[in-house]
Amino acid sequence: MGGDAVSDRKEFRDLASPEAARDAIASLDLSPAPETVPLREARGRVLAERVDAAIDVPGFDRASMDGYAVRARDTFGADEADPAELDLVGAVHAGSEPDVTVEPGTCAEISTGAVMPDGADAVVMVERTDEIGGGGNDADSVATDAEGDAPTGADDDASARIAVRTSVAPGDHVMTAGTDIAAGARALGPGTRLTPREIGLLSALGVDEVPVAGRPRVGIVSTGDELVRPGEALNPDRGEIYDVNSTTIAAGVEEAGGEPVLYPHAGDDYEEMERLLRRAADECDLVLSSGSTSASAVDVIYRVIEARGELLLHGVAVKPGKPMLVGRLDRTDEADGSRGDESAYIGLPGYPVSALTIFRTFVAPAIREAAGQPEPATATVEGRMGVGERYGEGRMRLMPVGLLDASDGDGDGDDRPLVYPVDKGSGATTSLVEADGVVAVDPDTEYLDAGETVSVDLFSPDVRPPTLLGVGEDDPALNRLLDRLANPRYLAVGSREGLRRLRDGVPDVAVTAGPTDRDVDAEELGGWTREWGLVVPEGNPDGVEGLADLVDRDLRFRNRPTVSGLRRSLDGALDSLADERDADRRELAERIDGHERTAKAFESPVRAVVAGDADVGLGLRETAARLGCGFVPLGEQSVVVRAAPDRVDREPVAALAAELSADGREAGSDDADPALDAILDGLPGYSRNSRNDP
Repeated sequence: MGGDAVSDRKEFRDLASPEAARDAIASLDLSPAPETVPLREARGRVLAERVDAAIDVPGFDRASMDGYAVRARDTFGADEADPAELDLVGAVHAGSEPDVTVEPGTCAEISTGAVMPDGADAVVMVERTDEIGGGGNDADSVATDAEGDAPTGADDDASARIAVRTSVAPGDHVMTAGTDIAAGARALGPGTRLTPREIGLLSALGVDEVPVAGRPRVGIVSTGDELVRPGEALNPDRGEIYDVNSTTIAAGVEEAGGEPVLYPHAGDDYEEMERLLRRAADECDLVLSSGSTSASAVDVIYRVIEARGELLLHGVAVKPGKPMLVGRLDRTDEADGSRGDESAYIGLPGYPVSALTIFRTFVAPAIREAAGQPEPATATVEGRMGVGERYGEGRMRLMPVGLLDASDGDGDGDDRPLVYPVDKGSGATTSLVEADGVVAVDPDTEYLDAGETVSVDLFSPDVRPPTLLGVGEDDPALNRLLDRLANPRYLAVGSREGLRRLRDGVPDVAVTAGPTDRDVDAEELGGWTREWGLVVPEGNPDGVEGLADLVDRDLRFRNRPTVSGLRRSLDGALDSLADERDADRRELAERIDGHERTAKAFESPVRAVVAGDADVGLGLRETAARLGCGFVPLGEQSVVVRAAPDRVDREPVAALAAELSADGREAGSDDADPALDAILDGLPGYSRNSRNDP
């Protein structure tokens, strides 16, 4: 630059604080558009939107152990002294379609995982039976064959009779359709990082491609006449050094969830530097340069930024890493219009240690946020049991657990995360998704007390414990409300079980629908009403008018389990019908074909109607409308969100309360509708509660 260069030297501006540097970077737009990728390429990506289950898993009622499929009422009163004798009509093996029907007084041999035959509603485990006819086999005759494929024995003599030495209830030893995850349930929420666990769940749901957050393209340009790419000849006499920063920063970009793009290194020539930076800006969401950021007369990069964009910050009060630039670069008219008019720009120091320090401290978090990636976490965390857990089988237990950050943030209490057991059975895929890690319980430990310290081995260092844990009723409006929160976890266990768990002290909130009979110390945050009733095929071909039709006519019905709010409301309606007829409610229930045949989630009975497996299903007007069915209204339910009193002031709970409040507003919207109202307006049969009582 000659002798006048010294007088043109641009000194550092006032050094910015680290907080100001973070604010400047936060003002940049690094976020790429979402994209859809095949499931096989989705590991490590982040969901861009909620994925709901489109099918029940399992998609059929299946036996959970080897034994005999029976009608439960045929075993009532049976015991060791007075067994029930049933005719054996055949066998059902896993992977085969049943070709037998269990009529009154009969049973069918069944293997673990097999489809329950028509007429059967329970399984008697083989150890509680004896074969008293035909081949004279005992319990060992239902053992699997040498290949472990199917039970053997009763097929040899279908005329045998089976002595059942115990009674079973409907549903015993049966995994009903949707027990693992039910159609319509919220499978995974936006922001979920897809690990092999989540990919396994999506595979079980038949999903072959998923919408994910885009990976920001990050252009990397190293500057300096002295730089040589690894692999090329080095001339130490000229002071040449290998370009360490390009490959190091590229690895950091990829680790943070970005897509690195390496460009040829630039010398200290203004025109060449301008050309490379403008090319990178046209092709990338973020441009990173290293070197040429100091106040030396030969460092010209800040002049390129000022001339071709906007310089937001020059110099940060940190060591190492003071010479840092933050700004924006204008794109050319020919640039990809989908990327906007400008690219974000950050200039890193030239020294590799300084460059990597600044990158990890300031840049990597911004890339992770743009890619939807979580902050890195340790592989083991120490927590405290949220509830007591009893165990006494004399074996080491690897207990799947969930974590919840239940601290209030004021530093006065125990800020260790709460640890709660998550175990839906070895066959349930969702146990892994709902769990964050494993606690190894020593064989000699018979009981873990609430509050006891435990060490949790996380499934991955990338695990993010939920910010808010909710339990209770499943509901379409609730699913949409949860989408507005940061990393919530919701367990649809039903209204009654939700209140029980809230009373035991683990979840932040419980959601109930319909009448409740539990007195729980909780604070109501708000809620809504929903219309419930009988869902029928489109056009209502059977002319169903009300609940009396289920009692008086031969209609196949699909119900909800007793833990659900919909079932509680139905039982209340049956009580009213019984009072009108001066009859016993249980007698009326027994006259309904399918009253005890339940489905796990709010959408499952409706899907049974759509599939032709039921004439009538218990459900919501919203679900009927969405799935193209008819609807016979029976009433309205109040849905109430309750919070544990000691969690109300936690930020995630307060955020949920704000979304429920009439004072809340749709984020980024100019209209005056509250956020909850905006959700309810799009759901048939929904409205805001006028008061917060159930």
